Amino acid sequence: MLAMKQDVAWANGRDGGYLMFGNLVYTYVVVTVCLKAGLEMNSWTWPSHLAIWGSIGLWLLFLLIYCNVWPVLPVAPDMAGLHVMVYSSGVFWMGLLIIPFMALLADIIFIVVKRSCFKSLSEAVRESEIAHTDPGPVILRGTKQRLTETARLLKNVFMKPISSTTHVPIEVELKHGYAFSQEEHGVVPQADLIRAYDSTKEKPQGI
Repeated sequence: MLAMKQDVAWANGRDGGYLMFGNLVYTYVVVTVCLKAGLEMNSWTWPSHLAIWGSIGLWLLFLLIYCNVWPVLPVAPDMAGLHVMVYSSGVFWMGLLIIPFMALLADIIFIVVKRSCFKSLSEAVRESEIAHTDPGPVILRGTKQRLTETARLLKNVFMKPISSTTHVPIEVELKHGYAFSQEEHGVVPQADLIRAYDSTKEKPQGI
């Protein structure tokens, strides 16, 4: 908007109007979005290049074709010849280089600081591969850090909780059985002990 503040797009002082300004802005948006997608990618493969640069190129080609549709087809007569105005403007090409870069400058700084000072294991390994160095020490160091963190978390998870109830020692529990418990393989069999008492006699009162 600052470049088109006076509506002058050429050295001869001519202005392009709102259609010229709109196509400039839309082109800058397309380029900025495509480059932003490239910044978020972990690796630039040939499909990545094809998608990013192909999208920018297709938009420029579409603008060229769309501005030549009329009068062959009764579509967008106000766009006729606009591609000549856009592509012949030095302001357009200067903005194409400067505006997307300025829009992505904060993202570029953030990514550079993050990958330089707070890089992840995958980023460190990728950096070693690009430098053609052995990524083994990087992987080992990252694995040790992960194991240490995992051990700390598992220690908190599997730590036996302290019970608020008082536990009776096992020796005391063994000395006091339940009402119907019996000793296995005792000296006096349980059957003989029961037969020793006459269950037909009347029991004393109070028992």
